[in-house]
Amino acid sequence: MRRTAAVALSLFALVACGAPAEEQPPGSSGDLPDTAAIVGAVTKDDALAAGLPEDVRRAGKLRVGSNVQNPPNNFYAEDGKTPVGSEVDLVKAVGAKLGLTVEHQDMAFGSLITSLQAGRIDVTMAAMNDTPERQRAIDFVDYFTSGITIMVQKGNPQGVKGPDDLCGKSVAVNLGSSQETFAKEHRCLSGDPIQVTATDSDTQNQNQLRTGRVAAILNDLPTAVYVAKTAGDGEFFEVVDLEPINGGPYGIGVNKDTPELAAALRGALQALIDDGTYGKVLAAWDVEQGAVDEATVNGG
Repeated sequence: MRRTAAVALSLFALVACGAPAEEQPPGSSGDLPDTAAIVGAVTKDDALAAGLPEDVRRAGKLRVGSNVQNPPNNFYAEDGKTPVGSEVDLVKAVGAKLGLTVEHQDMAFGSLITSLQAGRIDVTMAAMNDTPERQRAIDFVDYFTSGITIMVQKGNPQGVKGPDDLCGKSVAVNLGSSQETFAKEHRCLSGDPIQVTATDSDTQNQNQLRTGRVAAILNDLPTAVYVAKTAGDGEFFEVVDLEPINGGPYGIGVNKDTPELAAALRGALQALIDDGTYGKVLAAWDVEQGAVDEATVNGG
């Protein structure tokens, strides 16, 4: 999806990647949409459920590894314990379609793939970009589209207009994210590379930007726009007006040893797209501009 940040500001009330949220990022709480009725209306599809791996079907639950600090994709409600967000609602709806309850496990973004490979979780769902590199390790069921953008201090005091303006400057990213890869691989015409500061905490990254220790944060457009609109009542940050960089899909990560689980998830997601539940969830969180028309496997 290609849209300018200025257009996105009017379209999104809305991640990408970080770590367990011991502290919620600024602006991550507030008035939340009531999506209980949307998710609660989903009914089990026995034919789809029959395709689940036996151990998952027997357990009756889906263990979802996530990085619960990326509003509005996934973050904690005001109680600090209950995961909420567009991704949380979507995976609950997928689980309901398959007759499964959903159990979130909050962990560092960089440990999601290894935890999935080790069998500690059944799937990942954490605004993770489906990329060819990651496909070598796990499979993806794609459910959303987004891209990288640049968030700076309010007023953009360093005049950042694009990636080349970050050359020679310190930039915060989430450890193990697509943003980290982009920042490290970006070729600077000036010869001075981007100085990458990678952490497992969105809160830490935002504090570094507020205090001027970094010139910018690279993040996914939905999360950057949401944070810029809500942190400090919109007075801390702004999103640079440029088209999203390296746009592509988010995917639910699935172990390559369980292709039947990927097939069941794809079927459930497609059923939710077809019956309108998927669209209602995205609309409730004001992220419908990232919607996909078809659930695919490894579409990135």
